[in-house]
Formats: sequence, structure tokens, C-alpha cells
Amino acid sequence: MIKIQEAVVVEGKYDKIKLSNIIDAFIIETNGFGIYKDKRRLDFIRSLAEERGVIILTDSDHSGFQIRNFIASGIPKERLNHIYIPDLFGKEKRKDTPSAEGKLGVEGMPDDVLIKLFEKAGVSCKKAEQTERITKCDMYLAGLSGTPDASVKRKKLLKALELPEFLSANSLLSYLNFNMSKADFLNYIKTI
Repeated sequence: MIKIQEAVVVEGKYDKIKLSNIIDAFIIETNGFGIYKDKRRLDFIRSLAEERGVIILTDSDHSGFQIRNFIASGIPKERLNHIYIPDLFGKEKRKDTPSAEGKLGVEGMPDDVLIKLFEKAGVSCKKAEQTERITKCDMYLAGLSGTPDASVKRKKLLKALELPEFLSANSLLSYLNFNMSKADFLNYIKTI
């Protein structure tokens, strides 16, 4: 697994799942064309670009390029890196039929192809250190997921971390693991 400093923007949850097995980075989904109506998510992506830089990795079909161009139009070029997947034809395992254009998306790309694309793009990668990670169980024990008042506690934590309130528990977990150790997390939770 490689650790990437920049935030990685993908189209959907299956792309995020695929990349989570390969890279250790903060990955944010656009929810496909949902990004067009989600000003807060777009503003968050822009703030991530200012803070750490952004990598856009969308499918190589027409829709993927529309989403890529929409996001890129509001981000300074020096804070943005594009990774383009090759045109590989086929269908994703979870689908019954290929896409309209017949191309594999990010979720269908072989792991080795994706790793080479990140390396070729000159992304600041390094082997991830094996540290104790914050788990879903830790989130539950902290009352941030799976409990009746979890959403209230999660919103309080998001506000304290100056993160947008739309982040799901899984996105928050990804952010936390990228930005603090498990020990720091446990200490931080005690303070809020």
C-alpha cells in the first residue's frame, strides 16, 4: 500500500473501495454528477486542494471527463494533478453488462495498472508505515457510529475538525486515519 499526501477525488463509492485497497489517502467521492448540485462538497474539494493538493481520477468515458473538467475548472493548476486511466474494454464484476461505451472504469482497473498510473504521474508516494489504525470499532466505542446519538456526536467532531458536515462515518474514518494516529484520536475524543 502506498501513502499519498494529496486528496484523491473519484466518481463513486466503488471507485473509492477499489482505491482504498491500494492507497492510503483521503479519498472523496463526487457522487457522479451529484457534484454539480453539491456546492459544499465542491467547496470542500477546493479547500483540500489548497491544503494538500488534489488528484482527480475519474473514468475514461464521456461522463468521467465532464466531471473532471467541472472540478478542475475551480482549482489552481499547481494544486491539481490528473491521473487518466487507459481505455480498457470489458465490464466490472458487479455489473451485468458493460457501460454504454464498453470501457472499464476506475473500479474495474487492475491494481497493478492503478499503481503504475500513480507512479507515472509523479504523485508523492511512499510506502505506508504500519501503524495501528483507527477502526470502525473505535468509532463505535467513541459513540461516532452505530449508536442512537452518533450523528450528533459526529457532527460535533466534524465541526471541531473544521470539516463539512456531509462527511459520512466512513469518510471521517478515512480522514482520521490519514491525519492522526489512533492514540491521538483517542486523546482528542476525550477533549470534545
